[in-house]
Amino acid sequence: QVQLVESGGGLVQPGGSLTLSCTASGIQLSLYTMHWYRQGPEKQRELIANIFSDGHTNYADSVKGRFTLSRHDVNNTMYLQMNSLKPEDTAVYYCNTVYSARDLWGQGTQVTVSS
Repeated sequence: QVQLVESGGGLVQPGGSLTLSCTASGIQLSLYTMHWYRQGPEKQRELIANIFSDGHTNYADSVKGRFTLSRHDVNNTMYLQMNSLKPEDTAVYYCNTVYSARDLWGQGTQVTVSS
């Protein structure tokens, strides 16, 4: 079964850090362009970062300089290191790719930034 599973979310104070993971089964992450999206309360889902098969990464302006996306091919997992977190980073975070011409989504992991 092809699936993506996110983990690592939680409650963190402003200025804190979290690392999210997205582990794939049934596909090899390194062969696909992988994305992180997030959806905050009453907001549209937002693309925040992606990593291409060659390892190149892109970031939305809202997270650039604070978030770092990486991939561990042996573990078939990608990681989103989030630093200097702000209350506006509060959202459900999803990993995504296009597999067999369809969007493949994980179940999401909640990140709450609050004091």
